[in-house]
Amino acid sequence: MRETDFVSGFARGLKVIEAFGETRPKLTIAEAAKLTELDRATVRRCLLTLAELGYADYDGKFFALTPKVLRLGHAYLSATPLPLLIQPYLDQLSEKAGQSASASVLDGTEVVYIARAAQKRVMSINLSPGSRLPAYCASMGRVLLASLPERDARDILDRSDLKANTPLTKTDPDILMEELRHIRAGGYAIIDQELELGLCSIAVPVENDRGRVVAAINIGAPAAHVPAAEMATRYLSLLMEMRKALRLVLR
Repeated sequence: MRETDFVSGFARGLKVIEAFGETRPKLTIAEAAKLTELDRATVRRCLLTLAELGYADYDGKFFALTPKVLRLGHAYLSATPLPLLIQPYLDQLSEKAGQSASASVLDGTEVVYIARAAQKRVMSINLSPGSRLPAYCASMGRVLLASLPERDARDILDRSDLKANTPLTKTDPDILMEELRHIRAGGYAIIDQELELGLCSIAVPVENDRGRVVAAINIGAPAAHVPAAEMATRYLSLLMEMRKALRLVLR
């Protein structure tokens, strides 16, 4: 793409939208400027434009996104058959396992949930389609990173904020790269309370009919009920069966 093709104002507006989140439903201009690392005048214009177009509310101090923003996400879900194709399989997987099951895709340094079947809430945050988690410490993130060439996976780790969410979180890039090699060889990833204490999960990559990895599916369970050492014994065969079935329909 040529430099003249890049619309910087549009890029800044998207960056401002991305500053909002579950823990930041309302933002002042100063807060949004700090989060986006843009100057306050630019952020102010972006937020006022969003409010004028109906994508944000403004009470004189705080800005908050409106439901109209969902149109942007709905456009992706409508144009991409992947979530619709995977959802019934996830429902079946969750029912068989008696645990929550999810599907996600890789987006930069994060995984984005595209479908979910929840039996019970096992995390402190409420996960749903559109939710994001760091790829380096999530089971689906690790199988998706392991599906990439090593150089690309290392680049993503180098760009990630490798913080310790719990005392068990692996944050050393070299250790993580070795973990990815084991996952690539074994075909699945298990996370033992690295994302959140009390949560274990197991994930496998999902391929289309041409063998290209297009997503990941996982099963999450409370560590008190299903220790990490038992995850593969209990759930790997279910995940592999579902992976095989999905490959036939993902064209």
